[in-house]
Amino acid sequence: MAPYESDHATGAGPDEDPRTGRRKAARYVVPVAVVGVAAATIGLVPALAASGDPDLPKITAQQLVEKIAKSDVQRMSGTVKISTDLGLPDLGSLQEGMGSGHEDSSADPRTKLTELASGTHTLRVAADGPEKQKVSLLERDAEYSLIHNDKDVWGYDSASNEVFHTTAQHTGEKREHRPSATPDDFAEEALKSVDSTTSVTVDGTARIAGRDAYQLVIKPKQSGSTVRDVTIGVDARTGLPLKFTLTPKSGGAPVLDAGFTKVSFAAPPASTFDFRPPRGAKVTEEKPGKDEHSPGFGGQFAPGGLSGADTIGEGWTTIAKFDTGAKGDKTSQQGGAMGGFLGSLGDQVSGDFGKGTVFSTRLVNALITDDGKVYAGAVTKSALVKAADADK
Repeated sequence: MAPYESDHATGAGPDEDPRTGRRKAARYVVPVAVVGVAAATIGLVPALAASGDPDLPKITAQQLVEKIAKSDVQRMSGTVKISTDLGLPDLGSLQEGMGSGHEDSSADPRTKLTELASGTHTLRVAADGPEKQKVSLLERDAEYSLIHNDKDVWGYDSASNEVFHTTAQHTGEKREHRPSATPDDFAEEALKSVDSTTSVTVDGTARIAGRDAYQLVIKPKQSGSTVRDVTIGVDARTGLPLKFTLTPKSGGAPVLDAGFTKVSFAAPPASTFDFRPPRGAKVTEEKPGKDEHSPGFGGQFAPGGLSGADTIGEGWTTIAKFDTGAKGDKTSQQGGAMGGFLGSLGDQVSGDFGKGTVFSTRLVNALITDDGKVYAGAVTKSALVKAADADK
């Protein structure tokens, strides 16, 4: 039987806003590692207040997933609330000491948008077709904006008055330069994990950002996953995901919860996507293809980090395996304060594979063995040890 578990419900009413362009529903049934979702930007607090559950036509889980897949909202603008709680210690001072790896410009999106991986943030997003998008990270005394306008991609950090510029690479995939910190992006990655290892149900309705929405709930059937469930609030009219919540099996606050607080499907003013470097700003030019990840909207949070890695298992308990080629206890070999710091974060484990250290968050765990192998996934510590033993 398919993973959808609410097929007893009556059919959905007709879509009130038919769209011309269609996403392929098939891509949502390809099982992938949930590590990808986690690596994408994890952990957000609930941002939206409900104002009564709307009375909507009944819909099955399969129909709702298909509605999301068929949704093709080209024009929109709104405000997204996003917050991260991975359960990590405060690494602010450590990050400052280590540097970002992209120090040429504070406006480089590969460094700036990593701030979304922790804390609470407010974003303004806008899109007008596949060639015009903008996302702005609102800070207390400053604003960072990333703008894609046809061939140009601009990043601007008002705090430092620095500008980053590159040319967009058009690969035929319209989502490459879309804002990738919205519920829609997170939902797309989660829906790729829908297969026989997954339970998918419709759990009532809600009001989200002033709009009627269905609640789609995705749960792993497998033991060993650190994910309890994923809830996606789906706009009843357009099929656009408006809210995304990922809750860990350990309980407590969501690890990931992103949601619109305001949303409009009217075309944003054309001036929204206009940008000229302010007078006196430092401008850093970069040629496309400098590194593996495009500085556009999609590259920063898309789960591309697993490309090239071997995988063990399937569905929600998929584990990525890397071989660093290094031998010996890496945490002890780091030396100094760094070695002691890393060692204090991990748990020493042993098994048929030998010895190693497990580094844990509220969602993703990673086992680094003494012979240089790395096993990582949204799975429990015991699942990592079992996988390493079987891989011996």
